Amino acid sequence: MRCEHLLKEQPAVAYCKGFFFCGQEPFVADEYIERLAWRTPGGGSRGGEAFDPKRLLEEFVNHIQELQVMDERIQRKVEKLEQQCQKEAKEFAKKVQELQKSNQVAFQHFQELDEHISYVATKVCHLGDQLEGVNTPRQRAVEAQKLMKYFNEFLDGELKSDVFTNSEKIKEAADIIQKLHLIAQELPFDRFSEVKSKIASKYHDLECQLIQEFTSAQRRGEISRMREVAAVLLHFKGYSHCVDVYIKQCQEGAFLRNDVFEDAAILCQRVNKQVGEIFSNPETVLAKLIQNIFEVKLQSYVKDQLEEHRKSDAEQYLKNLYDLYTRTTNLSSKLMEFNLGTDKQTFLSKLIKAIFISYLENYIEVEIGYLKSRSAMILQRYYDSKNHQKRSIGTGGIQDLKERLRQRTNLPLGPSIDTHGETFLSQEVVVNLLQETKQAFERCHRLSDPSDLPKNAFRIFSMLVEFLCTEHIDYALETGLAGIPSSDSKNANLYFLDVVHQANTIFHLFDKQFNDHLMPLISSSPKLSECLQKKKDIIEQMEVKLDMGIDRTLNCMIGQMKHILAAEQKKTDFKPEDENNVLIQYTNACVKVCGYVRKQVEKIRNSMDGKNVDTVLMELGVRFHRLIYEHLQQYSYSCMGGMLAICDVAEYRKCAKDFKIALVLQLFDTLHALCNLLVVAPDNLKQVCSGEQLANLDKNILHSFVQLRVDYRSARLARHFS
Repeated sequence: MRCEHLLKEQPAVAYCKGFFFCGQEPFVADEYIERLAWRTPGGGSRGGEAFDPKRLLEEFVNHIQELQVMDERIQRKVEKLEQQCQKEAKEFAKKVQELQKSNQVAFQHFQELDEHISYVATKVCHLGDQLEGVNTPRQRAVEAQKLMKYFNEFLDGELKSDVFTNSEKIKEAADIIQKLHLIAQELPFDRFSEVKSKIASKYHDLECQLIQEFTSAQRRGEISRMREVAAVLLHFKGYSHCVDVYIKQCQEGAFLRNDVFEDAAILCQRVNKQVGEIFSNPETVLAKLIQNIFEVKLQSYVKDQLEEHRKSDAEQYLKNLYDLYTRTTNLSSKLMEFNLGTDKQTFLSKLIKAIFISYLENYIEVEIGYLKSRSAMILQRYYDSKNHQKRSIGTGGIQDLKERLRQRTNLPLGPSIDTHGETFLSQEVVVNLLQETKQAFERCHRLSDPSDLPKNAFRIFSMLVEFLCTEHIDYALETGLAGIPSSDSKNANLYFLDVVHQANTIFHLFDKQFNDHLMPLISSSPKLSECLQKKKDIIEQMEVKLDMGIDRTLNCMIGQMKHILAAEQKKTDFKPEDENNVLIQYTNACVKVCGYVRKQVEKIRNSMDGKNVDTVLMELGVRFHRLIYEHLQQYSYSCMGGMLAICDVAEYRKCAKDFKIALVLQLFDTLHALCNLLVVAPDNLKQVCSGEQLANLDKNILHSFVQLRVDYRSARLARHFS
């Protein structure tokens, strides 16, 4: 226990038999003792030696003594190191204090030096101001003396100074003459008229020489010389002439291709890179170049292109106007990249307006006139191709009265017109009209003033409504209505559904153009509601005529079925002479009616779309059911005849399934159940009448069917309904 306690007090350092362990790993006393015992002879069972506790104790005591000696030695070394560290810390603190004192002295010296420098600088500035105050008047006096000397030469009439005679000193001469010219303007004319004229003459000569030098340098491509001369001319009145010369020479050879707009863009891009190296006000020079291009080159080009067709060819005139205006605005967009001053947008807009204002003032009148004549020509060319003389659709008076009577009575007023299957609707015509209108909308968007855009777009839309909707679609509907035969006509050809189909397709195209091309132009203006109302009125007007035509067409279909039934159905079909020799499954009339109905159902599906198909088929199905119902009540039925009637109705019901309308199928199911009353045994009659399909029917309807039986009186069937 004592050994273990002493060893646990030495966690950092251990020494044994010349081995020194530094605390690289955690010290574990138990493991250390085990290793010491294992190495000691007689300390364990190693090598078969017997355990010797005395020897092990002796080894432990010796080892502990060695550790104590080692601990004392290390402790002395630690104390020595601590004393040395304290000594060095005191020396370092003393050195830091000395450095701080020297730093304070240096900082004080620096402040003194800074104050001295500031003082000297103030003196130097003051001295400079004094020198400048003395030197400036002196320089002015010297300059005035020189000017007086040169002025005297003009007074004497002989220029002797080298600055006027040496052509290489034109820059200095220009500076002098410019100043003399300013002085001369202040002198009285009566005393100095001669010298003033001489100075003005020299001023003009030098100005011309400088401009000529600038021109020559530009032709040689010497940018540095051009910059020098332009800087001298900046103070002369002829500076603007220098800019004009530069602009004129820039354009020489620049417009050699057919595309004047592309040439202008390339020229401006080239000059933009160069003008800043030559002139002190490059944005003004570039703006003047652009103005010159617009007012000279572009304006003459536009005039040549437009005046040629302005009165002779409206179509080509409008195309050229749109193309030229678009290309001009595109060029303007490219020029917006350059520095042209503060308000370059307004500057370029004014240039464009100056070119096109005479053409844009009456643009919409030309557009409407062309659209009107072009649309009329497209329609007339179509009717001529059909050898059709267009009828005039009357308005007011008798025509309105006929229209109201026809809407209320659904009767054809006046003779029916044979259209020979022609609908007088053409998708080609419609596409041409819509294409012309689309181009007109595009031109309107580009060429109209923003304030006039909605109004102009509405006028174009009105043209489209007039020629497409009124002159073409509405005329075709009127003609189609007039071509619908009366309901009692035999073998009538019904083409109105073709008119419906084509009118529906055309109106989809019309509606698409309304949304795609007109709406963006009027969406944020009061004209939007006016256009929507006009479109709504057109739709309602056409729907009335379509509904009327479809209704009369359905009447004709029913009339055709009546003719088939009247011609094919015989009284002996349902009351055969030989009850035992009936070989047919259903009558010939039924076969022909069902065949006719199936063709009409298919035609209706091909002519309409959406809910309109179901609506029309439901109406036809209801009328078809009423026809068969009334037709069956015209005959008397024997037992076999009743079976044949049931077979006919079953075939009608199969035909009704093609309608895919639940109500129609339900009506024929009920009719089929009613036909069962023609063959049911008298004793079961009451039970059948109270069945699921017939229970809700009026008793008079059931009674009327039972009365059609040949055995109605003999079997006393009336008692079931009393």
